[in-house]
Amino acid sequence: MTNLDPTMAPRAPAPESGHNVLAIASGKGGVGKTWFAITLSHALAKRGKRVLLFDGDLGLANIDIQLGLMPRYDLGSVVAGKLTLNQAATTFDTGGFDVIAGRSGSGSLANIPASRLQLVADDLVLMGRDYDHVLIDLGAGVEKAVRQLARAASTLLVVTSDEPTALTDAYAFIKITAIERPDATLKVVVNAANSTREGERTYSTLLKACQGFLRISPPLAGVVRRDTRVRESIRNQIPLLTRYPNSEAALDVEALADRLLAE
Repeated sequence: MTNLDPTMAPRAPAPESGHNVLAIASGKGGVGKTWFAITLSHALAKRGKRVLLFDGDLGLANIDIQLGLMPRYDLGSVVAGKLTLNQAATTFDTGGFDVIAGRSGSGSLANIPASRLQLVADDLVLMGRDYDHVLIDLGAGVEKAVRQLARAASTLLVVTSDEPTALTDAYAFIKITAIERPDATLKVVVNAANSTREGERTYSTLLKACQGFLRISPPLAGVVRRDTRVRESIRNQIPLLTRYPNSEAALDVEALADRLLAE
C-alpha cells in the first residue's frame, strides 16, 4: 500500500547554496561583523526587500542582544527538533526584517553534529526562497562548522579592519574558502577605517596578498568609516540606521547596500 502521509514523503534535496544567501564572515572576532550584518540587513529592508538575518555564530550568538530582542524561540529549539526553522523566525519591527536568533550566552550549539548542522543549512536555503535576501552572521574564524554553514551562501563578505591580526585572519579565511569553494564569490569589507582612503589602503594590502599567493582578486564591497555613534547605538540596543541615520558609518553601509543591489 502506498504511504500517502505527506510527513513521510522523501525530503526534497536542497541546493548546496542559495543564490540570494549572503554570509558575513571574518577571520577573527572584534571587527564589527555582527553589527555590520545587522546594519546591512536593515539597509536592505529599507529598500523594500524581504530580509532574513540568521545568527550563525554557534558559540557566541548575540544578534538578539544587539537588537534588544527577547525572542520566544531560537536556533536551539530547532536543533533540538522542537521547531522548524520557519517557526523560530522573529520579526524585528524597528528594522523591518526577520531574525532567527542563536542561543545567546550558552555556547550550547558550538558542538552541533555536522549532520544536524547540514540539515539546518539546507532548510535555511529552502526557507530563503520566501525572501529577497538571507544574511548569515557566521562565527569568527575558520573552524569546520563555520565553513560548513558558509556553504549555504553563494556570496561571502569578509569583514576586516586595519589591524595586522585581522588582515592575517581575513586572508586565512579567504584562502581556505577559495581552495574549498573556487566557485564562491568573495568580497571584502573594511570596517572601522579612519577614512575611506585609509580603508582602501587596507584593502590593497589584503588584495596584494591574495593576488600574490592565491592568484585571486576578491573585490572591495565597501569601506565603513570609524564612527563613535556605532558603539553608542550598540550600547543602547538601537540600530544605527534608526538612531543615527545620517552618521558616516550609516551612510557607508547604505551605499554598500545600494552597490550590492545594483550588481
